[in-house]
Amino acid sequence: QVQLVESGGGLVQAGGSLRLSCAASGGTFTSYAMGWFRQAPGKEREFVAAVNWNGRSTYLADSVKGRFTISRDNAKNTVYLQVNKLKPEDTALYYCAAAFRPYGGFRIDSREYDYWGQGTLVTVSS
Repeated sequence: QVQLVESGGGLVQAGGSLRLSCAASGGTFTSYAMGWFRQAPGKEREFVAAVNWNGRSTYLADSVKGRFTISRDNAKNTVYLQVNKLKPEDTALYYCAAAFRPYGGFRIDSREYDYWGQGTLVTVSS
């Protein structure tokens, strides 16, 4: 059983930046592809970013390309989402997720993820 704990959210003005972190425990971190999703009020959860097991392959949603970066530190069992140039429409609860894929590639479909964190709230004011 893998536990995921997100942190780093907060209230920020438009144009600002945050670094979201997701600490994993209870499993072999390198056996998991990791992803970030978000859910805005009244909307469905959507894919944001994904990274493969060793961090060398990443994928970002079109809406965040050029502004967000996903990375992982396998020595710290942590995945990060650097969010820059924030917009009010980025306001959402951001979730970290883990997909069991030993030596596998990233995943963008939420149905392929096995474990989820509780989320960290990002609020962007205009």
